[in-house]
Amino acid sequence: MGKSTAADLLRKRGLPVVDSDIIARQVVEPGQPALAEIQQAFGKEIVAADGRLRRDALAQRVFADTEARRKLEEILHPRIRAVWQAQLESWRNQGRPVAIAVIPLLFETNSHGRFDSTVCVACSAATQRQRLRARGWTDAQINQRIAAQWPTEKKMLLADSVVWTEGPLELHQAQLDRIIR
Repeated sequence: MGKSTAADLLRKRGLPVVDSDIIARQVVEPGQPALAEIQQAFGKEIVAADGRLRRDALAQRVFADTEARRKLEEILHPRIRAVWQAQLESWRNQGRPVAIAVIPLLFETNSHGRFDSTVCVACSAATQRQRLRARGWTDAQINQRIAAQWPTEKKMLLADSVVWTEGPLELHQAQLDRIIR
């Protein structure tokens, strides 16, 4: 959709950004309690010989099984939420007037009520698929991930603002600037 690009553009403007995708990677690093819990729930084969989570194997499993995905979300979402909430609180205590949290499942996790304003970063389904294919994802993987989220149109209706990412980066930036102002 363009969330990472939007986050980068906002960082370049000097705004503080916390990204739940980055947090999700951090909480499953070797030695983290979440990794041990995931291994216990999904089996030893979900962790590679080097002690790292086999993200591809886990994704294949959880996006094919709703109950498995729910179990993984129960392990990860509270930990991820605690980190971004603590970061936002820290910035608030520092007197920062604006801070951004990038949360792909903002509405699905019912977290939107914790924010003064929400922005949906979106593009057409065709562009979304093209961007995901460029990451090396198969159509089956794309379909599974899209099915695990609310429809983009629903998120756009719920958000306070929408950034449409079909155009050039300058247009993307202009939309973000207008929202921030």
